[in-house]
Amino acid sequence: MPSPTWTPAALASERRRLSGRCWRVVEAQHRVATMKLVDTLAEQSMLEEVVERAKPAVPPACRHLHYLMSTPFRYGAPYPRGSRFRRAGATPGVFYGSRSVATTIAEIAFHRLLFFADAPRLPWPANAGEFTAFAVEVRTRVALDLTAEPLVRQRAAWTHHTDYGPCQELVEHAREASVEIIGYESVRDPVRGLNLAILACRAFVSRAPLERQTWRIAFGAAGVRAVCASPDVGLEFDREAFDADPRIAGLDWER
Repeated sequence: MPSPTWTPAALASERRRLSGRCWRVVEAQHRVATMKLVDTLAEQSMLEEVVERAKPAVPPACRHLHYLMSTPFRYGAPYPRGSRFRRAGATPGVFYGSRSVATTIAEIAFHRLLFFADAPRLPWPANAGEFTAFAVEVRTRVALDLTAEPLVRQRAAWTHHTDYGPCQELVEHAREASVEIIGYESVRDPVRGLNLAILACRAFVSRAPLERQTWRIAFGAAGVRAVCASPDVGLEFDREAFDADPRIAGLDWER
């Protein structure tokens, strides 16, 4: 696919304001993993400090943030795989989130399905996996919206399921134009909700998550089911919602 070229100067003229909440989902194992290795909370705290020192350093501009927010910006070690707005290698971090919980649940479900697609003999988990959704407040005067004119004219490039090259080229020019957030269409969400790629920690208004929800996600022959206890809400994604991606199309849903 030809790469649509946007120079830093051209992107600077398309910058706009963006503010509001951004949701992100992580596996709910970020504290439990070390608990089974120790006998007391004090020992766990010491172990967490040791683990923290072994990780790549958090950039100075992000050190005031809660670890759930600063973790994506730890880029002292090479990024193992490329993503939509980040090339593989020693590249700047990106905090990926969504405007709505439903969109970010669809995103995490897709990436879990990629794991199962790469392990065709692995059966579906017997129990639903537990995930934490958390909301942060963001605000900037220098955002790009790929769903609005004129950038939406290259929608096919921005929403390709597997070729991230145009988006990775765009973000490099966007950083030169001092862009802090990129809004873009989710190709994993059946209703195509808005995703946010946060490029700079100064775009965060809050230093810590404002709200948290616990979600349980189960996979099976019919598709993906996700439930939250508080608020009491559930989501269902038919298997056809993910089949558009060629990496998922061959997944054995009857495992």
